[in-house]
Parts: sequence; structure tokens; C-alpha cells
Amino acid sequence: MGADINTLFQIAGIGIIVAMVSTVLESAGKKDIAQWVSVIGFIVVLYMVANWIHDLFQTIKSVFLFQ
Repeated sequence: MGADINTLFQIAGIGIIVAMVSTVLESAGKKDIAQWVSVIGFIVVLYMVANWIHDLFQTIKSVFLFQ
């Protein structure tokens, strides 16, 4: 249960950091780089969620003995 909450806080932290960096870059006139920062942040979070879902399916598989 603790790892789940830790992962949620990591995703929230990445979102906050990406939003702040993107806002600073857009106000500095670097809209292209701000979009790339947002895309890279999305990919990192998507990778984390994919690993989380993989672990969930492995747990379900081991609970129901589908090995």
C-alpha cells in the first residue's frame, strides 16, 4: 500500500514540476521547448503507470495461480 501512495506522489510531483517549467518557458517565449517538456513529462508518467499496471497484473496472476 505504501508503494502505491509513493507512486502517486511521484506522479503528482512530476506534474507540478512539468507545469512550472512549461509556464516559465512559455513566458520566456520558448513555446517549442515548453511543448517538448510537456511531452517528455507525459511519457515519463505513462512509463510509470505502465510499470504499475504490469505489477498489478503480475499480482493478480499470482493470486489466481495462472502461472
